[in-house]
Amino acid sequence: MKLDNKVAVVTGAASGLGLATCKALAAAGAKVVGFDLDQQRLDAALDGMVGIAVDVSDEASVKAAIDAVVQRFGAVHVAVNCAGILGPCKTLSKGQLFPTELWNRVLGVNLTGTFNMIRHAALAMSTNTPNDSGERGVIINTASGAAREGQMGQAAYSASKAGVIGMTLPIARDLAEHGIRVVSLAPGLFESGMSAGMPAKVSETIVNGLLFPRRMGLPEEFAALVRHVVENAYLNALTLDIQCGTR
Repeated sequence: MKLDNKVAVVTGAASGLGLATCKALAAAGAKVVGFDLDQQRLDAALDGMVGIAVDVSDEASVKAAIDAVVQRFGAVHVAVNCAGILGPCKTLSKGQLFPTELWNRVLGVNLTGTFNMIRHAALAMSTNTPNDSGERGVIINTASGAAREGQMGQAAYSASKAGVIGMTLPIARDLAEHGIRVVSLAPGLFESGMSAGMPAKVSETIVNGLLFPRRMGLPEEFAALVRHVVENAYLNALTLDIQCGTR
């Protein structure tokens, strides 16, 4: 799908991977709308692009935001799900169990929130006029290398991201008849607010296990892959790793 004059929505848009994705899609000619929790922070980060405060774990909030985008721009062609939280906690630590509330919050944002966005974006996309190849929309989700090789304290995070990978193929199959592609990306350790909150020892261990280049990924590198997925119509129903050989 050519991005010029297409309408793209991006969650987690106030920082990190989401913000870099907004900038990359806008540079390619898309009309970008960023979703994030805090309207003030979102407006400051987007620097002129449209931002809407959204809680992706709340379906009503997602529906209202997608409806607002369609009302203002007439369509949704691309949806990129970057919103996510870590919620680090050991399953059992000093006699305390992993809090159920934290588990539900992480799964609510990372997994249910992604599915909320997929469903409502897909509904909007299904009404688009297809392009010459029959394509109406592209949905890109953010999984994680932690889905397969999670670190200590990442039970909820890893489970949520494994869920994103697991639902990618069946959703792509569901939406194929509507001309909508679904692809997930599994980044390793990237420079972002999320990685900044990790203990230095943990991040150093991950970086030391990389091949080349031995450094954290740059948000712009993730965003470049997002753009490629949108523009390459033969990518569908798979999860692409972008983690520099992390083991």
